[in-house]
Amino acid sequence: MKKRMKRLAAFSMAVLMAASMAACGGSGGGSSDGGSSSGGSSSGDDKEIVYWNIGTESPDKDIVTAAVEKFNSETESGYTVTSVPTQNDSYKEKLVVAMSSGECPDMYSCWSGGPMYEYIDSGFGQPIDDLFNNSEIKDKLMESAIGQATYNDHIYAVPYQNVSMSGIFYNKEMFEKYGLEEPATLADLENICATLKENGITPFALANSSKWTGSMYFMNLAARYGGLEPFQNAVAGTGSFTDECFIQAGEKIQEWVNAGYFPDGVNSLSEDDGQAKQLMYQETAGMLLCGSWYTGTFSTDSEEFYQKIGWFPFPAIEGSEADPSIMIGTVGDQFIVFNCEGEKLEAAFECAEAHLSDEVIDLGVESGKIPPVNGIEEKLTDPITIEVVEAANNASEIQLWYDQYLPPAVSNAHLDGLQEVFGLTMTPQEAQESMQQAMEEYNAQKAE
Repeated sequence: MKKRMKRLAAFSMAVLMAASMAACGGSGGGSSDGGSSSGGSSSGDDKEIVYWNIGTESPDKDIVTAAVEKFNSETESGYTVTSVPTQNDSYKEKLVVAMSSGECPDMYSCWSGGPMYEYIDSGFGQPIDDLFNNSEIKDKLMESAIGQATYNDHIYAVPYQNVSMSGIFYNKEMFEKYGLEEPATLADLENICATLKENGITPFALANSSKWTGSMYFMNLAARYGGLEPFQNAVAGTGSFTDECFIQAGEKIQEWVNAGYFPDGVNSLSEDDGQAKQLMYQETAGMLLCGSWYTGTFSTDSEEFYQKIGWFPFPAIEGSEADPSIMIGTVGDQFIVFNCEGEKLEAAFECAEAHLSDEVIDLGVESGKIPPVNGIEEKLTDPITIEVVEAANNASEIQLWYDQYLPPAVSNAHLDGLQEVFGLTMTPQEAQESMQQAMEEYNAQKAE
């Protein structure tokens, strides 16, 4: 117990340090409990299941709402689920504030990887092996999605949201106007950037106040320069985050910053406020590198504009021996974790199952999502979504986003340092040394 609380205290401090730079838990959405950060334990109603999630805008909001309404209207458990949505950038901090005060909602969605494992190690996630193995979703979910929901040989979560791969969205009409084609190599991509810049167009729409958006560029460049082995070795302690591929990735980003390939004031622009996609809608930017969930964002905002959009995976780097089929992303994207027991856990799991019902899956597909279920290809009609699934199926490996895979303290060091790299206020070498130091400190603390 003492070691578990020490881990949670360290975890809380790492996340709260990041929270000091942003509002925490202030956008809780319109729930009956007013978005209280104390979650399910303060509801005062044993038959209420409080469910925290990031479904603040369509299509995510529509999917979560449909699943919750399906459960509430059909369940015979006697329980009612209350959805409490919070904006993405505030969400992790809000969860940790609740956990650090010994409270947590009954069920909550999160990302797989380091943070989820910390939640579980700190006692805020319950194993669901029996419920899962006796359910229909056991055979419905992709094996890789189940793998990302598994920790220490136990299943702790239900993946439901999306097969999310990073890639580059682009304006097809703009490419046609300037005689541009989808690039096969990084050199081709840079030629596209130069052409767009010459014609007064910002090559990449990027809003990097959130930091994770800029990480998309870094992760893809590092994987194309060095593959995944340097990252895996650095995490294992047999390598370092100062490996050449990471330095090269940072140097390339700064080269692009100096060339004007990103918007002015990129580190002050907000992804949550839609400032990146607005550059695409205004057609003042030609490309946007982000997760494939943007298919749903674009199509929901404007089907007419979405017809202008194409997509391609991050291109190969000439001379690199790294496998260019490697993708950065996740199979599941959002994972529902449970902080309750007994009958309440059974009811909460039933609500999670509703997220994978045929009607909710169909709603997701219609919204541009790729639910992580077997045979999803047969349901897809959107050409970009089909391309994304093909890229994922053809990938030799899929690397989970760094900020999800890494322990929070190391993730924060990565994001903070990389934002400085974008701002030209820190060299790539300095940023990677900071990240490596955080990794070493984490490993030392873990060994105590």
